[in-house]
Amino acid sequence: MKTGLIYKHEAYQIIGKCMEVHNELGHGFLEVVYKDALEVAFRLEGIHYEREKPYSIYYKDVILQHKYYADFVVMENIILEVKCLKNIGNEQIAQSLNYLKVSGNRLALLVNFGRDKLEYQRLVL
Repeated sequence: MKTGLIYKHEAYQIIGKCMEVHNELGHGFLEVVYKDALEVAFRLEGIHYEREKPYSIYYKDVILQHKYYADFVVMENIILEVKCLKNIGNEQIAQSLNYLKVSGNRLALLVNFGRDKLEYQRLVL
């Protein structure tokens, strides 16, 4: 049985764009600035994405009033969560895993622009 990383090539492309943005802008901006820059980078590269994609949350087969909004869904299958923090913690990881649960996707990339060097984590459900 062959085992490997899911969406390895696609994730590599996405992280590459995040690194380009971080290299150009550095750290210290608000999250929205990095999201705007990523949107430009994806568009220029022809990478399909949806920004602020809403997901309904169900409780006992009832759709709850509030939705979850993933920062990006890239290439239709990968959740991209953009953060600008000193450190990625359990709260951000849990949030990304919840996006995977409600979306039905299997891979989330949690990217932190808040440090001198870009940090990211692959989360698989």
